[in-house]
Amino acid sequence: MKHMLTLCLLIVATHAYADDTRPIVGAIRWDAWHGDASEVGLIVERTLAPSHWHDRLPFFGRVVGENAAEARGHTQEVVDQEIIYAHTAGLDYWAFVTYPEDNALSLGLKLYLSSEKNDLINFCLNLQGGWESGGGPESWPPKVERYVNYFKKPTYQTVLNGRPLVFLYTVEGLVGAGRFETWEDARKAFDALREATVAAGIPTPYIVAQGWHPPTLKKQAEKLGLDAIGAYASNAGHEAGSYAALAEHTERWWDDFKETGMPVVPLATAGWDMRPRVETPVPWVEGGDIKQYHETPTPEELAAHIEKAVAWCREHPEAAEAQAVLIYAWNEFDEGGWLCPTLDEGTARVDALANVLAP
Repeated sequence: MKHMLTLCLLIVATHAYADDTRPIVGAIRWDAWHGDASEVGLIVERTLAPSHWHDRLPFFGRVVGENAAEARGHTQEVVDQEIIYAHTAGLDYWAFVTYPEDNALSLGLKLYLSSEKNDLINFCLNLQGGWESGGGPESWPPKVERYVNYFKKPTYQTVLNGRPLVFLYTVEGLVGAGRFETWEDARKAFDALREATVAAGIPTPYIVAQGWHPPTLKKQAEKLGLDAIGAYASNAGHEAGSYAALAEHTERWWDDFKETGMPVVPLATAGWDMRPRVETPVPWVEGGDIKQYHETPTPEELAAHIEKAVAWCREHPEAAEAQAVLIYAWNEFDEGGWLCPTLDEGTARVDALANVLAP
């Protein structure tokens, strides 16, 4: 009888674990790794060209000389393999940094959508204020049509009973010359997106403002009628800091965001070390301190930090109402945050994450 009772308890415990759905976990994708398909692709290859940065080259990269490298992942074969790696890690979605459809930086999203394996991981949009408002109100309707069509895709990531998940970075970039003239214009634009989504029979999108300063983000989100706040990346501002220090800074940030009273999608970080971009300057980064960076995490440190983000969502269900985590990043190799396998590490990070997200 004692053994039967033990067996029954084990069965109940197993079913309880199986029914306890964990928060969804995604990672940002910035798809600049396409070589001569654009000037940006050539620039980021140059940042990783010095031999001391070759350990960051993705699995599809090639060392072509002592101080020369290629990282060109804009093929269906590469993106299909990335999908498999992300699925193996236990990731639920990718947040694609979004550009116009004819821009080479959209190739990653196009190849994801054309993949026969894309049902292994969902996707969502990570919009950028400056790009979205470019051209002002007149250029907004085609973007709305494009985004609603994405929302209709079966693999578009949703939260809270079907609401399409959308991130919005550099919110302040929405307003300015050649963009939306006022915050009221920007609000009308996002109202139009919400209205078109509902008209298509889809619940209103869940839009998350991303930035560095929680109180400012709250004000911006309220002006635009957005739903939550979070971040794109985290930088503790240390000189030659440890990854542990960066992780601690980021984990304290979750509570800082929560204290604003806004719902939160917590950011987890895979690192911050943009020395390649300081050493070989890129047009989109002004200045930069070569001494300011954080050491690369071990796969175990990285997985432990992401596990804490998942636990934070469970512990704060009211603040983390969407029960979603976003990781910086899948493939920001020259900026210092990646989960994607590299030539040096192989699948170590994917394997460590799998132990946490897909045990």
